[in-house]
Amino acid sequence: MSAETIAGRNPVTEAIKGGRHINKIFIAGNSRPGSFRDIIQLAKEQGIVVQEVDSAKLDGLVPGVRHQGIVATVAAKEYVELEDLLTIIEEGQEQPLLVLLDELEDPHNFGAILRTCDAVGVHGVLIPKRRGVMLTATVARTSAGAIEHVPVVRIGNIGQTIVKLKKRGYWVVGADMDGEQVYYKSALTGPLVVVLGGEGKGIGRLVKEQCDFIVRIPMHGKVNSLNVSVAGSLLLYEILRQREQV
Repeated sequence: MSAETIAGRNPVTEAIKGGRHINKIFIAGNSRPGSFRDIIQLAKEQGIVVQEVDSAKLDGLVPGVRHQGIVATVAAKEYVELEDLLTIIEEGQEQPLLVLLDELEDPHNFGAILRTCDAVGVHGVLIPKRRGVMLTATVARTSAGAIEHVPVVRIGNIGQTIVKLKKRGYWVVGADMDGEQVYYKSALTGPLVVVLGGEGKGIGRLVKEQCDFIVRIPMHGKVNSLNVSVAGSLLLYEILRQREQV
């Protein structure tokens, strides 16, 4: 597995709690006494080495990143197999909810989406193997720890995956500005796969054709689209609202 880094108090804390394989934690030696006491205690309980270094060392590990005086070197986050994820979901008692990202490219958007997914109880996020952003250190930092709690699956052909999910009883809803239904007027209960498109181009034509229905977010301003992570948050929280009313 390739080496990765996680920077910042909250992401490092969640990585420890989430059971990530952490090789070492580096803490700036000039930090305020006691500012990392809880993190050091968590690390000690799991046998993780903590080393004090100067800030220049941290700057070199994560150039250009606001690391808050703490960086962990970890193994790359492992992906989950789709069949394993579906089996776990089917053994549970909750209505399944998955998010499929069609060629998302910005790691900051990916991290923000993972954070919302964790907040609303999404069971897993699906991303294509060959196109789009992967699980990187930037994604981990932006997700503020959510990457540790939301399973991510890399899939091959998106169309074939959608067909497979439909056969397992999922409805597939896409978010697009040309959608025929307003998102909060649509029935969004039951087993769902939410498809979000890439920045600037949205959902691909072939993927859109395979969705059971497309929803849109009303826009009354002069800008004709929302950031994908914002649009995804609105839609996912509407799904949560409807499910809590059932």
